[in-house]
Amino acid sequence: MTEPTGNSGVIAPPPLLYLVALIITFVLHWWWTAPILGHATWAVSFGIVLGVLGLALGLWGRSKMIAAGTNINPLKPTTSIVTGGPFSFTRNPLYVGMMLLYLGLTIGFDTWWGIALLVPLAVIMHVGVIRREERYLEGKFGDDYRQYKSAVARYVG
Repeated sequence: MTEPTGNSGVIAPPPLLYLVALIITFVLHWWWTAPILGHATWAVSFGIVLGVLGLALGLWGRSKMIAAGTNINPLKPTTSIVTGGPFSFTRNPLYVGMMLLYLGLTIGFDTWWGIALLVPLAVIMHVGVIRREERYLEGKFGDDYRQYKSAVARYVG
């Protein structure tokens, strides 16, 4: 396999994908309220906990990428494989973190629309971002990435 040039070719920056999904969620919720739990206090608290966990996981992963000297932006070339910190139990801690933050906001704001949009968002992330990044990393780092890939779960393991 030849070494890929440039970047992974993701369809869009992942934070933008999540932001668009959140905007659509809130517009739909404003247009047609579809509560999940009727603003139960425990649900808002659970949403906050999920959001904080997601934010913490994403920031932890980001800090490990910065420490390794590699680009966080998938539109830029990757310079190294990061395996420490949250990368030891998920190959995608930033994306798992964004998903938890998104779910936290959805539950915290008590809207089914966020849950409904979660499936297409997850498919777009998987096919348009994660699978493309994996092909890119495998092409760029070869056996080193394949070994890492076989040892660590794509999402959580």
